[in-house]
Order: sequence, then C-alpha cells, then structure tokens
Amino acid sequence: MKKILLYTLACALIITSCDDFLDVKPTNQADAKSSIGNVSDAQVMMNGLMRGMVSSNYYGFYLFLYADSKGGDWCIGGRGRGYDQLYIFGHTPLSNSYSGMWNTMYNCLAQTNNLINNIDVLIEDGKGSDALNHIKAQALTARAIHYYNLVRLYGKPYDMDKGSFGVPLVTEVLDASAQPTRASVEQVYTQIVADLAAAVPLFNKTQKDNGYINYDACIAMQARVHLQMQNYSAALTAAEEIINSGRFTLYTNDNWVSSWSRQYQSESIFELNISPTEGDGGRGGSLGSLIALTEDYSGLTAWNYYLASDDFLARIEEDPEDVRLGLMGRDEKSLEGASGRVPDRKGCCYKYAGGIGAPGDGKSTATAVNVKVIRLSEVYLIAAEAALLSSNRTKAAEYLQAIRKRSPNLEPATDANISLKMIQDERSKELFAEGQRFFDMMRWNETIVYSSDYWAQSPVTTRPESINRTYFKAILPISTDEINANPALKDQQNPEY
Repeated sequence: MKKILLYTLACALIITSCDDFLDVKPTNQADAKSSIGNVSDAQVMMNGLMRGMVSSNYYGFYLFLYADSKGGDWCIGGRGRGYDQLYIFGHTPLSNSYSGMWNTMYNCLAQTNNLINNIDVLIEDGKGSDALNHIKAQALTARAIHYYNLVRLYGKPYDMDKGSFGVPLVTEVLDASAQPTRASVEQVYTQIVADLAAAVPLFNKTQKDNGYINYDACIAMQARVHLQMQNYSAALTAAEEIINSGRFTLYTNDNWVSSWSRQYQSESIFELNISPTEGDGGRGGSLGSLIALTEDYSGLTAWNYYLASDDFLARIEEDPEDVRLGLMGRDEKSLEGASGRVPDRKGCCYKYAGGIGAPGDGKSTATAVNVKVIRLSEVYLIAAEAALLSSNRTKAAEYLQAIRKRSPNLEPATDANISLKMIQDERSKELFAEGQRFFDMMRWNETIVYSSDYWAQSPVTTRPESINRTYFKAILPISTDEINANPALKDQQNPEY
C-alpha cells in the first residue's frame, strides 16, 4: 500500500489553517491500516473534517464572501477598507489569488480520501458496520461538496466548455512525489455525481446529527449539482424528495426573521456549527461583520466593507412588507452627515449576526452564528427552476409561490405568469449573503452590472462596469506558489492569467 500523505498536493504540505484537526496517528508515518481501528477513530476524523469546513478559507468566510462580493447584489462602501480586491477582480497568480481556498479545500480532500481509504480497509478486514457505512457516506458527500466548490471557483460553468480545465481530481491517497494535473470540468462533475450516488445507500436515513452531513444534505446537494449541469429532471426529482419527505418545513412569514437567531431550525438541511472557541471570526472576522453597521452590531466593531447594491434594494423593496427586510438594517449612507446621504437606506444584512442588534444564535458570542449551507427554501427554488425548464409551469409556480409569498404584496406566481426572471429575483432576495449570487449569474449566463460603483471613493479600473462569464477573471487563477510547488500545472493556468 502506498505511503499515505496527511495533505494532498504539494502546497498542502505546508502548515495551514486545517493543520492539527485530526487527533489520530499521523498517516504520513504509517500504513493507513494503523490510522483508525474502529468507529470511534473514524468519528474523530469526521469531526476534523467538519472543523475544516468552517475554516475562514472555506465556509467560515471566504467562500460566501467570494460569491456575494462579485454577484452584483453587493457593492463596496469605499476603496481600501479590505477585501475589495474580490469586488474589483484584482486577483492575479502573484497577488490576491485567494489560494487559501484552494489549499484548505485540498487539505480537506486529503483528509476525506484518507478517511474513505481507512474505512475501506476496515471493511476488507471484516470490521465493517452500519455506523462505518454512515461515516463513509458523509465522507463521500463531503468530497463531492469540496469538488463542487473548487470547480466553480477555478473552472468554467458546466455548460460553457465541459472540456476545459477543471481542477486536479484526487480520489486516492498519494505519495510525496505525486504531481496531479487538472481534470476537465466534465470529469470533475462526473466524479461529484458518482460520489453523491455512492453515498446514498450507505446513509442511515434517520440519523440527523446537527452540524454534520446527513442523508438529506446529500440529496439536496444532488439537486444543486444537477441544476448546475442542466439535468432538470434529476434536479427536480432530488428536490421533490426533500420537499415531500416531511422532515423539513418552511418558515412562516412571522418566524422567518427570528429563525436566524436559533440553531438547527425546520428549514436547515445542512448547517455547520460555529463555536465561540472554534471557527468564530470574532468581531472583526466573522461573516456577520462584513455587511453590518457598528451602531447596530451590539457594540461590536463591524467592518461594513460591503453594502447592498442599488439593484438589490430595488428588487427587495418592491414590496415594503417583504419579511426579509426584517434582517436588512440601515447602512453608513443613511447616517446623519453621510456624504451623499440616502435616508433609511437598508444596505446592511444581519443574517450572520442573528438579527439587527447582533443577538447571535444562542451562543456566548454574537459572532459565532452557524453557517447555513443548504436550506429548504433553496430546494424549493431549485424545484421551481427545474420544473419551469422542464416545461412544467404548474409545478414551477407552486414551488416558487411557496417562497414568493414572503413578499405578500407581490402578484402571486401562477402557471400563466411564471418566468425564469421571477425565479432569479426570488433567489436573489431569499439567498442574499449566503454565497450564491455570482455562481447563479454565471450558470444563467447573465451579465452582471455593477450599478453602485459610485459608492466607492475612487473608480474601479481593474474590471469593466459589467461582465459575463466570458470575462477571464470570472474564474480564479492558479497561484504562482501552487505552480512552483507542482510544476505539472504550469501549462494548465487559466487563460489570460
């Protein structure tokens, strides 16, 4: 058996934020058989994988920031405050490459592959069990999630050019000399679909451990992935399994706002735990502080690097009674004395503060609010889009209206008036600040117009005023450090970088 590495890819051999999240024997020092010997050991490794996913270079911060800052629903309040390089597309292979996301996800993949390998060894030795199968299913789903995120960051949209470079596919443990090259976008998606399908029969369907991947998270991920791949019948089937299962219910209009101040509520399909001692970015580094006003952030210092864009506010304020406005608060442009003041401009969002005033979600710190990776409302919107694009307008309207009624004064969705634009607008309003908008605009092949550049202190010159998915910086570069560590990638850099 190959010597097992603790980290995959050369860059991951460097100590990173994922370091030390396994409390078992280091697998680069012994045969994989000796790394775990039972379910308890496997669970320790799974605990580490979950902690890796809340890293600031992953769901804990950067992944959501990436998609929200670029998608047109956010704008910067001023140049030079921080993280505006994402908004202005100021990334190059040498600087602002955001390679921490690449490194962290491949670290997590290395651990995931190691766990799967170890479980397979136990099974081969006659030590398998339903509990081990469940953990293997979690690991397979995690691997699919990691690759889904990587290929969207570094590869072109699935329907744009399937044969173009995706990311290196590593599904086995590697030795130190390995220099994996990039698979195609299509090959990566094929692996994602295969892992999700392989996980399904291994899950204990009734086991729902809060903060961990479960059967429903796997099915919901299938719905997401198949929608991305334009396999609308498969996306609808997966979405309807979740909707019809009875295991989740949509929030009412009366409890939608308060749901964000509580953990593991009725819409939460996959929610990552952020604890005050682990993964909490604190007052200056949490998701909640990015698009909040200090005055409404419970006395904590909010960064307020970003504000909602004019286009987004026009969309959500079409109905002044939209319940989602209950999490939108005044921004700095609405304060007395603000330059170019716009009174009552609700450009701040408090989803990841538990609400305006930052009550948190029941923990000792207001900044340690759990990350809701997949919610039932998204599954309804997937079902609506998949049904519409499968020419089932009746189903599409039914699923869309279940979410659209959060804007009670808007005309209800019907099979006569439903359109893709209505679904797109609803996704924008419902999933604001949840790391979706840019990826949605790319898969829809829509042009993003950055309508609020005038908020900035100086003009944005590193990208056009509008972009679409043909813009070369719509995907990230492979960092120079990564190419130096793995020269096999030198000729596989993304175009024009």
